[in-house]
Amino acid sequence: MHKIPLFKIYTDQDDVKAVTKVVKSGMYWAIGPDIEAFENALAKYVGTKYALAFNSGTSALHALAIAYGFKEKDEVIVPSFSFIATANTPLFVGAKPVFAEIKDDDFGLDPKSVEDKITSRTKAIIAMHYGGGTCDIQSIKKIAKKHKLILIEDAAESLGSKVGKTMVGNFGDSAIFSFCGPKVITTGEGGAITTNNKDLYEKLKLVRSHGRLETENYFSSTAFMEYATLGYNFRMSTMTAALGSSQLKKINKIISLRRKNAKYLDYKLSKVENIILPKANKESLHVYQMYTIIVKEGKAVRDSLKKYLHKKGIMAKIFFDPVHLSYFYRNSHGYKKGYLKFTENLSEKVLSLPMYPGLTKSEMDYMTKSIIDFFQYDFNK
Repeated sequence: MHKIPLFKIYTDQDDVKAVTKVVKSGMYWAIGPDIEAFENALAKYVGTKYALAFNSGTSALHALAIAYGFKEKDEVIVPSFSFIATANTPLFVGAKPVFAEIKDDDFGLDPKSVEDKITSRTKAIIAMHYGGGTCDIQSIKKIAKKHKLILIEDAAESLGSKVGKTMVGNFGDSAIFSFCGPKVITTGEGGAITTNNKDLYEKLKLVRSHGRLETENYFSSTAFMEYATLGYNFRMSTMTAALGSSQLKKINKIISLRRKNAKYLDYKLSKVENIILPKANKESLHVYQMYTIIVKEGKAVRDSLKKYLHKKGIMAKIFFDPVHLSYFYRNSHGYKKGYLKFTENLSEKVLSLPMYPGLTKSEMDYMTKSIIDFFQYDFNK
């Protein structure tokens, strides 16, 4: 058991009350006003016309691939430096993921690499905002517009982040968010899609719930409801939505605590010449869902630091190993080391340190002292 885990969920009695209220109601645990309330609150917070709740961020991505009609031979440009669901999204519907390089300042897609990967078969770009920051979404949006491509924001890790005054989730034709354990706000598992596209919104409602035309509450109505298309059970439960609404009410406080802790870690680690600290774009608001450093000396030293911190009871984790070098992509799609040299090199240097709202000053002092001690010691002995 780590003394300092990678994350701790920020919760209070309001969360307990919200879930308890649903449980005690004895009704509508899978559909109803609590879900609609969460969707409305999320849409208002992000600043979009529509929001739909899903049982995970992965389901949200899958639903978008279906609703957009991606099919065999279609290509979707994705990062390899991401959670695997981002890259898998085209495969869910038989389309092809095309990996592009990333940048080392924001860990997001490199616009130049994106443009180089576009072919006559390219249908969309999925741009991932890493760890509470923002990618170069404005440049990527221009490329998408120029080539008439769909732009999806994978904002699973960056709810609350902004570019200027514009909230993440407003740059693409649609965006997905995740509410699993370590995210900015969490419901244990859960996800959502935001969009201003009414046609897409209507399609997603069908995909999410078995392709059913729900004119009324399915579980309390005796009316016949037609099944108009193939659909799935991607719904969020009512208890999850109630928890999401409660968490969303605290998001400004949660972000403030994360940013305060990141600022303190920056201060304590700023003189460690062996590492590069997370970079917050001057035009962006970083919400620090993760605090990821770059170890300049590379993989051997990075791995030694990770092992050293583990011995000290501090959990540190690598986010992310390149997706294209996973067993599945190597064996099913033939990718080999060297395909994305920059991504591969950078992924061998990154290390995510504990970051959560309840992280204490003494814990951060212990963590930063351990890192400083490591680099003052001859780790090659």
